[in-house]
Amino acid sequence: MQKFLALFLIIVLFFSCKNINKNQVDVSNISINFKLDRFDIDFYDVPEKQLSELKQHYSFLFPFGVHDSVWLKKRKDKDEQDLFVEVQKKYPTIDKLKNELTLLFKHVKYYNTKFKSPRVVTMLTNIDYDHRVVYADSLMLISLDAYLGKKHEFYGEYPAYIKENNTKERIIIDVANSIINKQILTGKGRTFIHKMVYKGKKMYLLDAYLPMINDRIKIGYNELKYGWAKNNEEQIWQYFMEKDLLFSTDKSLDRRFLEIAPFSKFYKEEDTLSPGRIGEWIGWQIVRSFMEKNDVSLHQLIQTNEEEIFKKSNYKPRRK
Repeated sequence: MQKFLALFLIIVLFFSCKNINKNQVDVSNISINFKLDRFDIDFYDVPEKQLSELKQHYSFLFPFGVHDSVWLKKRKDKDEQDLFVEVQKKYPTIDKLKNELTLLFKHVKYYNTKFKSPRVVTMLTNIDYDHRVVYADSLMLISLDAYLGKKHEFYGEYPAYIKENNTKERIIIDVANSIINKQILTGKGRTFIHKMVYKGKKMYLLDAYLPMINDRIKIGYNELKYGWAKNNEEQIWQYFMEKDLLFSTDKSLDRRFLEIAPFSKFYKEEDTLSPGRIGEWIGWQIVRSFMEKNDVSLHQLIQTNEEEIFKKSNYKPRRK
């Protein structure tokens, strides 16, 4: 009986060790300091006579030669005021965001000691979906009006798959992605597998920089679409293999499986059940497989060719 219990404990410990998230690292001793300004409040609240001081503080947001009357008119615009009110309802304080940014920046610095935290400025951009977060090394702009909640009335005309990521929890993902886009140069490979693995690299960096956030939030799928991706991983891969898509240079595959869309296009009746960007999901699993089976640092991963990653991943989708 004692031998049985000893063997049982060994097995439990073995599998417990295998299940430890290798991206869980200790960042408690990493020092991070950055400034977080709320231009979204300052611009609309500052007295008119102090506008010049505001312009000095946020000089990068005020193009030279634009008369003050333009900014004063903008502040009084009804749509601008409505947007301001709604943002303040959703974000009366941003302490939680600051904590999330601190933890993110610590993880980035853990892997890249040369990383310097940018000055972060929250603002309103009239729901500029394509520029939710703008990052330029020493400066980061975050458009809070793009994160009012997927059911907010201001997003009424947006497609559901777009509104899915207009949420507070998505801010830190977009911030991390803006940093990752600076760290991983645009992939040069023209084949479908190159493009999938390139996107998978970026997703794996999200794993490293945001280890406490679950996969569904990181990939940006709703629960049903996420469940479909997980449950059909083997069938997706089989489809790619049977159709000889991996080394195809057909650009239409980008639209079908890599670009933002309501669903991926297999040209089957159940297509609408799938999430868009399913190629990115598969690329993510390939890179994860590569990192599990090879002793490679995050920096080495970034430098490794996509085709080499694929070959050394020995990727086999999970059976359900």
